Amino acid sequence: MSKPELIRPYKKEHDTSYTCGAFATIELLRSRPALLRKVFLHSEFADGGALAEECARLGVPVARGDEAFRRVMQKENVYAAGVFGKFEDPPRPDQAHIVLDSPADMGNLGTILRTAAGLNITDVAIIGDASADIFHPRTVRASMGALFRLRFAVYGSFEAYRQAFPRHECYPFMLGGEALPAVLESADTPLFALVFGNEARGLGDEYAAAGRAVRIPQSELVDSLNLPVAVGIGAYAFAKKYGLVQL
Repeated sequence: MSKPELIRPYKKEHDTSYTCGAFATIELLRSRPALLRKVFLHSEFADGGALAEECARLGVPVARGDEAFRRVMQKENVYAAGVFGKFEDPPRPDQAHIVLDSPADMGNLGTILRTAAGLNITDVAIIGDASADIFHPRTVRASMGALFRLRFAVYGSFEAYRQAFPRHECYPFMLGGEALPAVLESADTPLFALVFGNEARGLGDEYAAAGRAVRIPQSELVDSLNLPVAVGIGAYAFAKKYGLVQL
């Protein structure tokens, strides 16, 4: 009797990762099918037949069996997984960007990616040695597969990012910046880069000179907003101003 096919535990140094769940797997199949190397289906996945048919149409191998999920899946309700090759697709110079300096939490990073895609800001830059791995299955799961609809790259420093994109108007989000409504009123280019800091420490003082610093007005009941909320507010405000989302 042959041994069941297994999904190997994820490691950052591997050239592959995997989706955790049917939704992210379907998003991968729809947006970047050439990356998909194999799909694993659980016996309890009610819609597995339709997914298997789409894989067959695109020539993606399908493996069935529950043992593949037990070793690596953290959630009991995961019934589909796709093994995919990691990819490079850097931000475009003619598109607006979201820039994240050293994000630390993979759930936060995935949520930000999903928010960016929802607001039609499809280019993301990550600065520095981020502990949140964009290809980690937890990030992919939190993004609900939005990762596969974005372009992104990692830059060793903010200076390296600016050398690559000197034309972008940078808006670092900092407590000492101008209030967001006032900044929006006089902002005059859709070629913007919204810059956000690490969850624990935010942006360093040096970012104040990197562009027009922005502050999100808030009550005194909290000392700060968490990173995904701040990104969502800032990104929505700019996306609305420049017509990236239809109201």
